[in-house]
Amino acid sequence: QVQLVESGGGLVQAGGSLRLSCTASGRIFRLYAMGWFRQAPGKEREFVAVTWSDGSTGYADSVKDRFTISRDNTKNTVYLQMNSLKPEDTAVYYCAPSLSRYYIGSRSDREFGPWGQGTQVTVSS
Repeated sequence: QVQLVESGGGLVQAGGSLRLSCTASGRIFRLYAMGWFRQAPGKEREFVAVTWSDGSTGYADSVKDRFTISRDNTKNTVYLQMNSLKPEDTAVYYCAPSLSRYYIGSRSDREFGPWGQGTQVTVSS
């Protein structure tokens, strides 16, 4: 059974940085895409970034050029470096592996799972 543990969230002022980590167990990590999503209060969970098994990446327009996703397959860990944070980045951040090894790039959270418990990111203005 896959288990994921996210960490690294916190309270930061606008313009600051945070680095989120997500460690996975129970699946051959290196074979799957890994995604970061976020959910703000009263809103649906939304795509943030994804890294494929070969290390290629994709980003939501709202975070492009500010966030960087990376992975270390030797540690079964995916990271999200978040710079120039804005109050609108405030949300619970979740990571998840793609359901399929042949993930082709859908940004729907229905293509990912299972989910960790999430880590809260709060950006003050």
